[in-house]
Amino acid sequence: MGAWQSLPEELPPEVRHFVDQLRLLKDRTGLSLVALGARTAYSKSSWQRYLNATQPPPRQAVVALCRVVGEEPERFLVRWELAVQAWPREPVQTGPQGAAPATAAYTHSDAREHGDAYEEDPTLPWWDAPDGRPGAKASRSARGSSERLLLYVALVGILLIGLVALVGLVTLG
Repeated sequence: MGAWQSLPEELPPEVRHFVDQLRLLKDRTGLSLVALGARTAYSKSSWQRYLNATQPPPRQAVVALCRVVGEEPERFLVRWELAVQAWPREPVQTGPQGAAPATAAYTHSDAREHGDAYEEDPTLPWWDAPDGRPGAKASRSARGSSERLLLYVALVGILLIGLVALVGLVTLG
């Protein structure tokens, strides 16, 4: 909600527009980057990179930010897709004119080459398990299913204990 650092002039218009819209969404949350990180499962430093256009955000980060604000993500995901396609493949300098350049942009192609964090299906928080949606990783889906099954078993156990206690009280009383 403070002043944002200006975006590099070399950024394609699609990227600039998307990051501007992302910044407006972030401002609407009223949250600090630390609090936003806690609410979205993406760190403060990740949000700094996304909001300063030094790295494209994963698709799920955009969805998570939309959820925090209460916005439907579809419109922002269209902008995200356009921005990712246009994201600079060469490093973009984000430092002020005449100053030493800041960290170079982390591009979509860099991430693919190194198998790094930029992917459309990032690690999701446990409450956002993909449940077998297309593109979801099988191990995450299986883990989410087994965790959910364990939760159901525990819940049934608690209900049975409560029922036995209630029956015991009724027969004694």
